[in-house]
Amino acid sequence: MHQPTGAARAAGKTRRALLALFAAGALPLTLAGGAAADAPAVVRVGVVPGPDVEILEQVRKVAAGRGLKVELIQFSDYVIPNQALANGEIEANAFQHQPYLQAQIARTGWKLVKAGETITSPMALYSTRHKSLDAIPAGGSIAIPNDPTNGGRALRLLADHGLFRLKDGETVAATVRDISDNPKKLKIIELDAAQIARSLPDVDAAAINSNYAVEAGLDPVKGSLAREDVNGPWVNIIAARADDAGKPWVRALVGAYQSDEIRQFILARYKGVYIPAW
Repeated sequence: MHQPTGAARAAGKTRRALLALFAAGALPLTLAGGAAADAPAVVRVGVVPGPDVEILEQVRKVAAGRGLKVELIQFSDYVIPNQALANGEIEANAFQHQPYLQAQIARTGWKLVKAGETITSPMALYSTRHKSLDAIPAGGSIAIPNDPTNGGRALRLLADHGLFRLKDGETVAATVRDISDNPKKLKIIELDAAQIARSLPDVDAAAINSNYAVEAGLDPVKGSLAREDVNGPWVNIIAARADDAGKPWVRALVGAYQSDEIRQFILARYKGVYIPAW
């Protein structure tokens, strides 16, 4: 029987060490044949302006270190990213919460699913005219998003802080018609979510999504009149096509976002404006 040479013994040790690392998940997915096995050459991820872009840029770097190439595709509003995903123009998007996605699916029939959770981004109420909710005058105007889910979200925020009441049972699907008691006769003005921050000089207050608020230089934590409960249903997500759900590259993308590096970045950079949801 031949005794193994020094080189053969070393090779055997190397193979055993690699197997141990694969089993422990310590090597990148591409080395183990995971993310690269069926991943597109470039995973295009749709985002909207604001901190989502900054966070996803960090995710892109983490993903690259794990062998997954990610490109960010920016859209100007909340409507197009899901359409682009359904049409195959991008592979995933990361800008919306689950109720918004479900409303879009119900309306269009797009076969899109949640791939993973990202951040909680509470909506808040802002004003350049008033320092408190009580200062909003009778007959005052309040701008809210004009899409069904974020509009309902804004109405719930206003109702929760006592500006008016909604019909019993109305939550995420509330519309202006569901206002049941409006003692100050407040006027609700529905605008595109991306444009509301610009309307602040023209209204008494405005309910603004955090990404657009931060982009406009507003501070959701210290500069708002009222803010949502962070434990609401509005957790942001990564969405993908249903046919891709569960594929290794999708799991790799979610894993890059839900990494400790990204958690620490969000906590340090945004100081409570955005909160990791995993």
